[in-house]
Amino acid sequence: MDSDHEAYILLLLSDSNLPTGSFVASAGLESYVTHGFFTSSSDPPPPDKMDYTIDFLRDSLSAYAHSALPFVLDTHLVVQQALQDAHTHGDEAIGRALGRLSELDELYETMTLNHVARRASKSQGVALLTLFSKGFSKPRVSRHFPHDPSNSSGMDDHSAILVDRLKLLVRREETHGHLPICWGVLTAALGLSAERSQYLHLFLQARSVLSASVRLNTIGPYAAQQLLLHTVRPLVDYEMSRCKHITSGLESSDVVVPAQPEDEDVVRGPAMTWPLGEILAARHDLQHSRIFNS
Repeated sequence: MDSDHEAYILLLLSDSNLPTGSFVASAGLESYVTHGFFTSSSDPPPPDKMDYTIDFLRDSLSAYAHSALPFVLDTHLVVQQALQDAHTHGDEAIGRALGRLSELDELYETMTLNHVARRASKSQGVALLTLFSKGFSKPRVSRHFPHDPSNSSGMDDHSAILVDRLKLLVRREETHGHLPICWGVLTAALGLSAERSQYLHLFLQARSVLSASVRLNTIGPYAAQQLLLHTVRPLVDYEMSRCKHITSGLESSDVVVPAQPEDEDVVRGPAMTWPLGEILAARHDLQHSRIFNS
């Protein structure tokens, strides 16, 4: 895919108006605030709430990168390979890919430790599949426009078939439809590279946390923009450098994954790096009042 088309897809996916369900998720921030971690028992003046926000964002983003990006990568590679093989093997290639996606989805379900995170992940994942079917599939009117060499109708058809069949599996409750899996499917079907898919996914996760922070009134909208410009990018860059080559560990003979560096300190698979955040997120439903689903 040429860089101009990929840049245009990135602009579309970064639109905050996309109906992905992220607006009702706080990634555990609401529970974190409710449990008193944005207050201090020290003598006045108390620390700035922006410092607390940065601390939460750093730890939350690190945990999410280690747990989700391996599944985004593996899913992306599976779908990318399937769409290439579909030209010669058709439904057989798509069927193999769906089986592999179900395995990844089940592993992510097993490794997601609390029901609140699972619920939010499934809700947003299904929203992404619906977004592709209703928002990114090629409309009939497209046939009246000049042919776009960056997209082949065959690839579009195979992508639509794969997404529709995956949605059907989710509706039948034969698979879960978790967010990292569905994001990998969506971006691979649209032709984004795996690394760009991972980077954008991590950026959108950070932006969602800051959006939740504004609605919780822990920071203001201008402060959120400051953090997006000056804090989020180095955090995302750092986590990408650490996690972009981590895989789920589910080996597949027909999918080639990047080699990982030989270092004893390198994490070899998905990991939970912030137990406190996981515990607080699991207590989300115990709050007397709440404005987010997670």
